[in-house]
Amino acid sequence: MDDIILNEHNKEEFPPAHTAEHLLNQLMVRRFGCERSRNAHIERKKSKISYILPQKPSRKDENFIQEEVNRLIAADLPVTYEYVKRDEIPDGVKLDRLPGDASDTLRLVRIGDYDVCPCIGKHVRSTAQIGRFELLGTNWDEEKHSFRVRFKVLP
Repeated sequence: MDDIILNEHNKEEFPPAHTAEHLLNQLMVRRFGCERSRNAHIERKKSKISYILPQKPSRKDENFIQEEVNRLIAADLPVTYEYVKRDEIPDGVKLDRLPGDASDTLRLVRIGDYDVCPCIGKHVRSTAQIGRFELLGTNWDEEKHSFRVRFKVLP
C-alpha cells in the first residue's frame, strides 16, 4: 500500500518506554483479564499507567509483572507493522480506542506473537532495545478499583 495516509499523531513518544507499554498492556490483559489501559502517561524518565481490576494485585503479582516484562524484553521479539483496512482487522484486535476521525487504513503494531494493536506511535525495532523494565511502585484505589503502575526503562 503506497501513499498510506494515517491520522496525525500529537505525541512524541520515547520509543523504548512506549514499546514497554505495549508489553505491559498485553501482560495485564493476560494475567488479570482486564482491558488495555485508557490512562497512560509514558515518558523518558518515569511513566505511569492505570488498569481497572477486580481486586488489588499482591506483591507476588507485582514481582511477576516486572519479571515477565523483562523476560519478554530479553526474548528480543521483533516489532513489526502491518497496514490494514478497517474491515480486515484480525480477530481480537479492538478498535474502540481509536479517535472518531481515524483513517480507514490502520497501522497494526505487532510484537512477536505476543501483542498486536492499532498504534501510530514510535517503537523500537525489537524488544531487546528497550533495556531493563523497572517497576518503581504501585498504588491501589479501592473505590475505583484502579491499579496504577509507575515504571521506567533503563538502558
